[in-house]
Amino acid sequence: MGRQLQARVDLSALQHNLQRVKEIAPGKSIIAMVKANGYGHGLIEVARSLQDADGLGVASIEEAIELRQAGIKNRIILMEGFVSEQGLKNIITWQLEPVIHQVFQINLLEKYASSKLKIWVKINTGMNRLGFSDQVLLENFSRIANSSDIMGMMTHFSDADVLDNPKTMQQFTKFIEITTKINKSYPCSLANSAAILSWPVAHGDWVRPGLMLYGISPFSNSLGQDFNLKPAMTLVAKLIAINSINKNETIGYASRFICPEDMLVGVMSIGYADGYPLNAPDGTPVLLNNRRTSIIGKISMDMTTIDLRGHQDANIGDEIILWGNGLPIEEVAKKTGVIAWELLTSVGNRVARLY
Repeated sequence: MGRQLQARVDLSALQHNLQRVKEIAPGKSIIAMVKANGYGHGLIEVARSLQDADGLGVASIEEAIELRQAGIKNRIILMEGFVSEQGLKNIITWQLEPVIHQVFQINLLEKYASSKLKIWVKINTGMNRLGFSDQVLLENFSRIANSSDIMGMMTHFSDADVLDNPKTMQQFTKFIEITTKINKSYPCSLANSAAILSWPVAHGDWVRPGLMLYGISPFSNSLGQDFNLKPAMTLVAKLIAINSINKNETIGYASRFICPEDMLVGVMSIGYADGYPLNAPDGTPVLLNNRRTSIIGKISMDMTTIDLRGHQDANIGDEIILWGNGLPIEEVAKKTGVIAWELLTSVGNRVARLY
């Protein structure tokens, strides 16, 4: 580990958080979202830790194939579906379950109807991203049912993390109204992490936890620990330099930080090329030897400077926690203005994962 930089992933925390989903949404089937490289934690290792889930959710066929090639046997739901005939052939070959949301996908399903593919049908209830409108769905539903094996109906909430926003219940009501018009009843899936935690009426039959599996709250005013969730990733750098800087001298690019006094300044082995946010302001917290200090100066590509006042006992090689155990990522997200999802999924490939 040449750069002394690790993302330490606690697999038991992932399993604990999955159990919390089962406790909060009892009796519901679970699609564990492992897309985006397991939210930055590592696709294969996360998937193996979450094999007690009823299915795994990915964004791309490439992610799904990687899981299959690693020996993962779980049902894999392909959240974006497919965009080509070759994509559909790969789905058949690797026994995946695509989410369909466009008429052109129905056309392709009919071409391969003999395969009787297992699929999920997505309805647009207000997210206005993916999903059939009610009119298009009802006009084409018999085609979908005749050409595939429907596993369930699905939608996605746009504002479930805002508890006083009426849109979640509006979307829920619209989903019920649309699915009621279909002659046959199918399992339904609506709830992401925010809805699992705060909208039990919308749990449906299948829940789709993402962020909460990794120990993080989806709400701006709370922490994962408030829901008895455990952080799965602790991002750790090392102190690689200690410098004595005089009063009124500046630190780093753009001379953003001006030393208010003679002081010690540390340099740690992480920068924006590793996924740490470039816009992290002075005062963004870190833990040095389990005691708080903060970033000073602009983030560099490979390095970041920190305030060592009050840390005169610091030594080269000391560990610095950027987020994780002892420092909630939600706090870092709020300070930097970067959502926790982005912080996690931005952690780069040159950051060693330690499981």
